[in-house]
Formats: sequence, C-alpha cells, structure tokens
Amino acid sequence: MAKPIPEKNYTERVGWLRAAVLGANDGLLSTSSLILGVAAANGTSGSILVAGIAGLAAGTLSMAAGEYVSVSSQADTESAALAVERRELKEDTAGELTELAGIYQQRGLDPTLARKVAEQLMAHDALAAHARDELGISDELKARPIQAAIASAASFACGAGVPLLVTVLAPSSALIVAVAVVSVVSLAILGAVAAQAGGAPLVRGALRVAFWGVVAMITTAVIGRLVGSVV
Repeated sequence: MAKPIPEKNYTERVGWLRAAVLGANDGLLSTSSLILGVAAANGTSGSILVAGIAGLAAGTLSMAAGEYVSVSSQADTESAALAVERRELKEDTAGELTELAGIYQQRGLDPTLARKVAEQLMAHDALAAHARDELGISDELKARPIQAAIASAASFACGAGVPLLVTVLAPSSALIVAVAVVSVVSLAILGAVAAQAGGAPLVRGALRVAFWGVVAMITTAVIGRLVGSVV
C-alpha cells in the first residue's frame, strides 16, 4: 500500500508564527524608530544607545508578559468551553450525537452517512470530535501561553538587536541613514520570510511590512526633530 504524500499544513504554524513575527517586527520597528527619534532630536551617541537598549529590555519583557496574558485568556476560554462540552456529553450523549451529525449534514453529508461518521468519531474520542467540529478547537490551533510568550520575547530581542548593532557600528554622521536603510531592508526580509512560512505571496508580504515600517520611522523622526527643537 502506497504511503500518503505528506502535505504542507500552514495552520500548524499559526500560533508560534504569529507570536514570532509580531515580536521580531515590533522589536525591529520600535527600536529603530526610537533610535531615529532620539537621533533626530540631536541626542548624543550615548543617549541614543541607552535609549535603544532600554527599548529592547522594556519591549522584550512587555511582549512576553502581554502575549502570555493574551494567550492565557484564550486558553481559559477554551478550557471553559471544553468543560461545558464534557458535561453535556456526560448528561446527554444522544443529544450530542445528533448535534454532531447535524454539523456534518450542514457540511454536505447525507443524513445516514453523517450519523455514521458522528457515531464512529464519538466512539473513538467524543470530546475531541466535538472540540474540533463544534467548537473549532484543535491541537494545531490550541492556545499555548508559555510558547507564545517565549517566542515573542526572543523574537523581539532579535529584531531589536539589528538597529542596536547598526547604532554601535555606524559613524555618528551616517547613523540616521544607516539605521533607516538597514531597518527597512530587514523589515522587508522579515515580511518575506513570514509570507513564505505562511504560504502567502512573498512580494506582497515584504512590501506591506516595509511600507508601514517606513511610515512609522518617518513619523517618529519628525516628532523627534520637532521635540528636539523645542526642548
């Protein structure tokens, strides 16, 4: 018997990919914007570097905490829904069987086949069947707070490290240009990688991330220049 050919399943990557991409993009963009804002306000090399390091530290902790709290709330909601479903299966198995068969009928199966499919799936794992087909909860999309928090923190730190490294290496006279160019290129690469991992068009993903990155950096630099001229 021939073995089935494995298919790419992008949904398995949704959880960690979302957290990793969000973290890296935010780390790169927020830190580069912060550096450009301070530099545009005529900050010294030392103050620019301190601002960047502070942004990296604060952002890393903020991303980890925020992602953990957010995904934990999702996990709590899923647990509550599963608890209700578990109770309903215990109290009214026949009714839950009819409900599951009705779901399959709505998806195109004839009543007899829908009933047989529901019976077999519930015999195998009733809770898993209802979680997947009634509640939309599966192992691939299940909320994982710790994984999401670690991915966000690590990716934010990696993203923020790019403009910081440029700040250390670039001469003061070319700091703004160097940070801006490297950051935009890095954002485009990040967008392309994320698009590739998620099965989306590369160019669209790269341009989308780069465009909004340019808008954010220009806006921050203008604000920094205005504030610097007043303070």
